[in-house]
Amino acid sequence: MGKYLAIIAGLVAMVFGVWLVIVWWRPFYELVLGCIPPILFFGGLIALIAGISSIKDAARTKKLEEEAKAEEKKA
Repeated sequence: MGKYLAIIAGLVAMVFGVWLVIVWWRPFYELVLGCIPPILFFGGLIALIAGISSIKDAARTKKLEEEAKAEEKKA
């Protein structure tokens, strides 16, 4: 019964969503345009942090590999 209820609720939500977009197009349009700049800013910030972290990890890995090679030569 839960599967059918989910399907019916999903269809009702879709119809209601389409109706709201048709009736309140201008406020919906302004909302979408207002959300895009923060999404781009925070998405770019996350990408920047991930890139810096990746560079640091690569440098740390390279340093550890060099230390391991130096220890092998000593032994």
